[in-house]
Amino acid sequence: MKLLLVEDEDSIAEPLAEGLRREGFAVERVATGKAALDATEPDLILLDVGLPDMDGFSVCRELRTRSSVPIIMVTAKGEEVDRVVGLEVGADDYIVKPFGIRELIARIRAVSRRTAERPTSRQAVKVGPLELDSRSRRVSVDGSEIELTPKEFDLLALLATDPGAVVSRARILEDVWQTTWLGSAKTIDVHVAALRKKLGHPSWIETVRGIGLRLNVPT
Repeated sequence: MKLLLVEDEDSIAEPLAEGLRREGFAVERVATGKAALDATEPDLILLDVGLPDMDGFSVCRELRTRSSVPIIMVTAKGEEVDRVVGLEVGADDYIVKPFGIRELIARIRAVSRRTAERPTSRQAVKVGPLELDSRSRRVSVDGSEIELTPKEFDLLALLATDPGAVVSRARILEDVWQTTWLGSAKTIDVHVAALRKKLGHPSWIETVRGIGLRLNVPT
């Protein structure tokens, strides 16, 4: 597995990269946000929040406009708001310094496994005027293509696997954001609001109070 380590502090990056290489990972290290955006896409990105040219949240947000590569935010900040922001801009997981190499490797493998296990058997789905193609990651309504962020697409694709069925918030967090931390549930609401607007009608996604969400065809 090829990892991109985005960390500007040599004292942290060098032993971390060495430890990961000993575990069999191929590691490329860069020290700036610009270098991360210019790098060849890896299998997973370890992204530090505090970078010299731009913050990691901005890097993650930019990456998410063009890629669904798994991203683990690495930071010294542990406040709830930082975890929420990281998930909202598209991170798949969040680990706080200091951490052990074993914990990091476990998170890398968990994120990789969950990403690979996302439902892909139904490549093309049609729900009323909505068409979703998982292979090309394209969505259209009434023949007009809609641009979605990677997380918006993943959320919609999950709901579209069984239209009309309620999907719990816990499952959404697990499958789309690879987390079980319920404090990050508000990021679901942000993405649902964006999806409703882009799909053109709020009734596409119904909130079932206390349970979760389901995909409906507006009447």
